[in-house]
Amino acid sequence: MTRKVYEVLAEAFLQEEIDTCFALLGDANMNWATTLGERGTRMLYLRHEHCAVSAAMSYARSSGRVGIATVTCGPGLTQTLTALPAAVRASLPLVIFAGESPLGAAWYNQQIDQAPLITATGAAYIQMHSIKRMPTQIRDAFVQAQEEGRPVVLGVPFDLQDAEWPGGDLPAPSAHVLPKLAPMPPHPDAIAELAAKVRAARRVVVMAGLGAARADATAACTALAERTGALLATTLPARGLFHDAPFHVGVAGGFSTAVARACFAEADLVVAVGARLTQHNLDKGKLFPKAEIVQIDLSPRALSQGRVAADHHLRADARLGVEALVEALGSEPVTGWRSPELARAIAETPADPAEFPADGDLLDPRDVVAALDRALPGDWQLVNSSGHCSFYFAQMCQRPFEKFTTIREFGAIGNGISYAIGVAAAHPDQTVVLFDGDGSLLMHIQELEAIRRHGLNILICALNDGAYGSEIHKLRDEGLPDTGAVFGHTDLAAIARGFGVGGETVTELARLPDLVAGFTASGGAALWDFPISDRIASPVIRRAHPGGHAGQERPVSVDIPA
Repeated sequence: MTRKVYEVLAEAFLQEEIDTCFALLGDANMNWATTLGERGTRMLYLRHEHCAVSAAMSYARSSGRVGIATVTCGPGLTQTLTALPAAVRASLPLVIFAGESPLGAAWYNQQIDQAPLITATGAAYIQMHSIKRMPTQIRDAFVQAQEEGRPVVLGVPFDLQDAEWPGGDLPAPSAHVLPKLAPMPPHPDAIAELAAKVRAARRVVVMAGLGAARADATAACTALAERTGALLATTLPARGLFHDAPFHVGVAGGFSTAVARACFAEADLVVAVGARLTQHNLDKGKLFPKAEIVQIDLSPRALSQGRVAADHHLRADARLGVEALVEALGSEPVTGWRSPELARAIAETPADPAEFPADGDLLDPRDVVAALDRALPGDWQLVNSSGHCSFYFAQMCQRPFEKFTTIREFGAIGNGISYAIGVAAAHPDQTVVLFDGDGSLLMHIQELEAIRRHGLNILICALNDGAYGSEIHKLRDEGLPDTGAVFGHTDLAAIARGFGVGGETVTELARLPDLVAGFTASGGAALWDFPISDRIASPVIRRAHPGGHAGQERPVSVDIPA
């Protein structure tokens, strides 16, 4: 029997052992996508192309596999141009099947030169204009996405997809050609030099990033901290890696707690394990004013986002590097700056102790997050979006890394609902909770319909300040009118019910245990709308825009041993 090219291309994807594809159909991809679904791939059909790619991003982050998405040509592809740079900066491997306009047409209304648009985002673009080479190009795209940690977009003219396959075998899949890399041990001389530096330090912080998580270095980092009397911290994406350690101070960066910032100001050495050392992670160089920074990484870099971020480097696998350092330090533990008083301050001091006047019946976002943290089961998957509200939700620090997903490297809001869909696809038997703001959620609220249609188990908790939270405080700090960023408290619960999912407006936090029990029993999808005050600014905003709020800072006193 003769086969169409699109059937063979679907087979080339299937031999990569994909199980999920996020799609929005059009003329240039619908035959391929339909065939993929008919042959066993779970297809999640979303309402916007941006959301299809964004869902593939969180699927890749949460599952550890290549994320797959498909869009049509022209406007279908241009809708993805905000998601792609976010995936590039988050180093997420994606393969995106995108149609191209027909090569044989003299004119086509959706024709556009797609390659420059994609490469401008930092993603790779492969034009598939030779039918015989197409299966190999698909295999190579999977190799490139995994080796380079970025999206690869395949441009396939849809008249070539509809041609008859001329025959030939598929190439070996990417798993057969990718190198099997063993973990890289450190050089003994480099370990000896670093051990001497650590012995001389008195106030050490061990900070782990996603590289530490991927290398299974949690136990090694914990052992290093215990050996040196160090505090433990993580980057934001690795939040929760040390969730059950008493001297874990949470996230290092703009989202650090008041206690963490007070401690970091006195640190004399930071051992950064598998962490990128970004502007946000180091708070633009202000977070560790007295400390030298050592980076342990497979590919240490001199410059990071325009700064010389580290003073010293150790090239090694995160786990092997830290284990070798612990061994070189010997078995005699030191107290460092750990003390019962400091442990108590870490456990009991609010992440943000600032005081704000009451604002009628509107809720304080910090109270909402604290109540949710108490009420939500510990084994639910949490997804934190971007925007002003994301600071508060990042403080739910007693939950493990494996249950927390955030992707915010491009600083774009509006991704939360699609990120939740991707995590739900990666963990189909688990409950997913999305934390988002009203401004972000309303950008792609249409995906509530996709959540309902696909039967995804997602609870959305929205902090609704009736505005774009960051912008109102910045405008107020500048003494400018905030009318362009204030929209009023949209009835998000009513919108949710209109899409056929549960909707609740929560003005009394005492209701939360009953609401959680009800949702646990029913499952499905729901949106809980928390009307909050727009007068409360996060510490991130207050430091940069001190005049844009009515809060009073409350100094935090931390007893740090000499």
